[in-house]
Amino acid sequence: MADILQMIFDGSELIGTVAFAASGAMLAIDRDLDLFGVVFLGVTTAVGGGIMRDIVLGTFPPNAFCNSIYVAVACITALVVFCFAEFKGSRYWRQRAEIDRVVNLLDALGLGLFSVVGANTAMLKGFADNAFLCIFMGMTTGVGGGILRDLLSQTVPAVLKKRIYAMASIAGASVYYVALQFGFNGAVSMLSGMVFTLVIRMLATHFMWDLPKVPKL
Repeated sequence: MADILQMIFDGSELIGTVAFAASGAMLAIDRDLDLFGVVFLGVTTAVGGGIMRDIVLGTFPPNAFCNSIYVAVACITALVVFCFAEFKGSRYWRQRAEIDRVVNLLDALGLGLFSVVGANTAMLKGFADNAFLCIFMGMTTGVGGGILRDLLSQTVPAVLKKRIYAMASIAGASVYYVALQFGFNGAVSMLSGMVFTLVIRMLATHFMWDLPKVPKL
């Protein structure tokens, strides 16, 4: 059972890597970056959060540098996105509304997956009794890559302004952690946390939910 659960988490991490790499590559194309820039931003978005998590947890070197599969998958994904946009040409830009919806869905999916994976990684490191650290590591894994992506593209990080973004990650990681504490098995807990994050993000986008801001005079 433990081996099967680990396979589920490894598979989820790969799916999250693809989702975040695609969203990062699409943003890079939108910022008019070249091929290297598209791949670099895609890879950074995909593995940046995990690197930040591993540094905080004292894992050196971070897993992204020890297991090349994640960087390789992110590179391939970014290249596919670049080739797709190149092949589409002007039609790619005319379909911005549809592309934005795809990016948002991929971003929400990656956020949900990585939020749960990050919390699980902290628990496997022996911090299962520290709820704050586990949930914080879930959020860090979920939003860290996006922060690095936005900083590199000279954009205010989405986590500071995007509709219910970091809060959705915290909520998903919390659902996962609490579900485990109540005795639910790992697969059910993981799915619950991931879906909870995804639903919050999609609802926030659809209904334009925002956290309070100080109004400009």
